[in-house]
Amino acid sequence: MQTFWGVVSVLFIMALLFPLAAIGALTAYFTGMDYLIPFVIAAYLAIGAFAVMTRFELFRFKKQFKIGSLALVAIALVFAAPGIYDKTRPVITDGQVDLVEYEPFVEKTKAVSLDKPASYKIEDDLPIIDGATALYPIYAAFAQAVYPEKEYEPYNSEVMSNRTGEAYRNLINGKVDIIFALGPSKTQLNQAESAGKELQLTPIGKEAFVFFVNAKNPVKSLTEDEIKGIYSGKITNWKEVGGKNEEIRAFQRPENSGSQTALQNFMGLTPIMKPPTEDIASLMGTVIGEVSDYKNHKTAIGYTFRYYSTQMVKNNKIRLLEVNGVEPTVDSIRSGEYPITNEFYAVTAGSDNPHIEAFIEWILSDEGQEIIEKTGYVPVGK
Repeated sequence: MQTFWGVVSVLFIMALLFPLAAIGALTAYFTGMDYLIPFVIAAYLAIGAFAVMTRFELFRFKKQFKIGSLALVAIALVFAAPGIYDKTRPVITDGQVDLVEYEPFVEKTKAVSLDKPASYKIEDDLPIIDGATALYPIYAAFAQAVYPEKEYEPYNSEVMSNRTGEAYRNLINGKVDIIFALGPSKTQLNQAESAGKELQLTPIGKEAFVFFVNAKNPVKSLTEDEIKGIYSGKITNWKEVGGKNEEIRAFQRPENSGSQTALQNFMGLTPIMKPPTEDIASLMGTVIGEVSDYKNHKTAIGYTFRYYSTQMVKNNKIRLLEVNGVEPTVDSIRSGEYPITNEFYAVTAGSDNPHIEAFIEWILSDEGQEIIEKTGYVPVGK
C-alpha cells in the first residue's frame, strides 16, 4: 500500500511539474527562443527524477542521477546548439543605429555643419520631413542649417526617420511634405497612383549599393554576373566563385525597403530567389514566415549602402566586397568606376507647404551639396 501511494505521489509531483515545463516550452517558442525547449524538457525530467529519488529514498543512486542529468544536458545541448549558434551571430538590420546621435542642434551631434550660416532659412510652416535611416544624417544636417533651433526628436517631429517603406506611406498619405530616400518600388508607385498622387523625384546625391560578407570569408571580389547568379539561386556554393566548399546563405531585406528595391533594380530582369525566412510565432497562435535579418555566419552574404555600413554601423566583422574588382569608395562612386551606384532623392507628392520648392532649390545649391559631401556621400552634381 505504501508503494502504491508513493507511486501516486510521484505521479502527482510530475503532473504539477508538467504545466510548468509546458509554460516554459511555450514561452521559449513564442519569444523566438525555441532552441531552448530541449533544456526545458531536460530540466523537467531531471526534477522529476530527483522527486522519485527523494520519495523512495534512493540516494544510493546519487552517482547514477548525476550521470543521467549530465547526459540529459548533453543531449539537450546537441539539439539546441544550432539555434544557440544562430542566435549568437552578429545581426545587421536597418534599425540598429541610434539616430539620436545625428539629431540636429543637440550637443556633440554627428550631423555636419556649414562653416558659416546658411543663406536660406525657414522660420515657420516647417516642411515635415521623413526618410531612410541611412540618409537621416544628411537631412538632419539640412534641418540644422535652415530650420529654427529647437528639439527635433528623430522618430516623431518635423525631422524624423521611419525608414523607407513607412516614409513613402507617410508621403502618399499626406502626413509629411518631403522624404529623402532612394527611388520608389513598383508597389510604392502603385500606392501613389491609387491615392491619386504623383511622386516627384529630385536627385540630390549618389551612393554605392554594396554587398558584404563575413570578414573571414576569403572571397574579396565578385562580378556583377556572379552576384546575380547568387541572388537568382544559380550559384549556391562559395567554391563556384573562388571561395571554400560551403553553401552560400544569401540574405535579403523586406519588400519595399530601400535596399530591397535597390537589389531589384540591380537584378533587372533576372528573377530573385525566395529569401531565407524565419518562423515567427504570433500572439494569435499562428506562425508566419518573415524575411530573416542578416546574421553574420561565415557563409553569409548581404547588402546595404556604403555609408550606412562603414559610418553608421561600423561592424568590423563584415567586409565590403569589390564588384568587378572595384572597391566602393567616394572616389570610385564619383568617377563612376564602381558599377552599382544609386541616386537618392528628395521626393514630394504635391504638398501645399509654401517652402518646398525653395528648400529643394537650396539643397541643390553649393551649400546643400556641401552638406551631402561633408556627411560622406557624393553630391549629385559632381
